[in-house]
Amino acid sequence: MAKLIMVRHDSDVDSQEEMTMSTSVLRKLGLALMIALMLGGVVACDDQGPAEEAGENVDNAMEDAGESMEEMGEDVQSSAEEAQN
Repeated sequence: MAKLIMVRHDSDVDSQEEMTMSTSVLRKLGLALMIALMLGGVVACDDQGPAEEAGENVDNAMEDAGESMEEMGEDVQSSAEEAQN
């Protein structure tokens, strides 16, 4: 039975280290690119279109209506308490 013996040369080790280093550099560059794209997306979200403005107006109107209902409920409760006394 024949045995296969592989001899490792220093050049093989160097090429593996270079591949590991280049992979590390590529990962760092990829991460930096991803962060840059995410930050660019956040900055782009500052500009509001007409639909977003309309949505905010509806949100504000609903919030105001909710506050008015809450105040009215408090007034009814205080009136009921006064009527009991």
